[in-house]
Amino acid sequence: MMVAKDERRLRVGVLGCGQIAQAAHFESANKAVNAELTAICDVAPDLLARMAAMHAPSKTYSSYDAMLADPEIDAVIIATADAFHVPAARAALSAGKHVLTEKPAGISVEEIELLKGEVAASGKVLQVGHMKRFDAGLESAKDFIDGEMGELLAIKAWYCDSTHRYAMTDAVQPLIVTSAGSKRPAGDPKADRQRYFMLAHGSHLLDTARYFGGPIAEVDARFLNRFNAYCWFVDIAFENGAFGHLDLTIPVRMDWHEGFQIYGEKGSVVGKTYNPWYYKTSDVDIFRESTGATSRVLGADGHFYRRQLEGFARTILDGAPMRGADIEDGLACVRGMVAIAESVKTGKPVRLADVTGAV
Repeated sequence: MMVAKDERRLRVGVLGCGQIAQAAHFESANKAVNAELTAICDVAPDLLARMAAMHAPSKTYSSYDAMLADPEIDAVIIATADAFHVPAARAALSAGKHVLTEKPAGISVEEIELLKGEVAASGKVLQVGHMKRFDAGLESAKDFIDGEMGELLAIKAWYCDSTHRYAMTDAVQPLIVTSAGSKRPAGDPKADRQRYFMLAHGSHLLDTARYFGGPIAEVDARFLNRFNAYCWFVDIAFENGAFGHLDLTIPVRMDWHEGFQIYGEKGSVVGKTYNPWYYKTSDVDIFRESTGATSRVLGADGHFYRRQLEGFARTILDGAPMRGADIEDGLACVRGMVAIAESVKTGKPVRLADVTGAV
């Protein structure tokens, strides 16, 4: 069945035809009511041809510069390895394109600070792909926190990948096509598992904590690696004075385990989040002290990546407020990851404002 599209649509070019583009971004652009897949770009000719045949963009490019020079493209989705996010975003802004970049925004504080200045100078929209912000359950929690809950006391959040997750994700994701000609960063990003897990999974956990609790002032982290499992326990001091505790454990010997508890002045929130490839909205129970009752939103639409793109397009086409993560959020997330690594190394609390360097 064809998707009924709006008359005005954001014309999108996707950079990178790898796993995240195949699993999420191509389909999102084709399903989004206010966007269209205008072009795809990859240096691997076999992969480019295969993805073009499957997803039917209007154009294909083997050169990113050539795609950026196309006046019919309004925005780019950067779906590349982490090390390429900032250079690709800077090139797109320079070419006058809006940017939706995969998370994390980058891999060092300094490169994102440079990007932040260029975003401001460009007048273009840059959104970081923390797609969990488009989970209807998390959105309901955010609305309650901002509008009804009163003062925040504490947040606990956890993100625990599972030894059994691939039995499910391999079943529900499309068969990922690879190519020997794909562009890869220097070295193997997955060789340092501690760093890789923090970038891939810790970025989600930190952004969720900030989404609910606001800016983080300080972290105090402990790390343990046993039987090929990586565990971070992180105590947080939010700028508003609230407490936080994060549990990032990969992998757990159980089912996928992700969620949060939020304690506030006029109520509380308990959330259970599913592996994103289920496309299932989080179960979020909101308790209101005034009524003594709990409510839960029915989030029937759990395609977070498509909803993310539609929100991005609404900001550009209609001037709607950005509901996703902006460059400030992306920078704060990377600062948080660097601070956690420094706290683990030193055994001391670390203030985010003091950190520099790369994750």
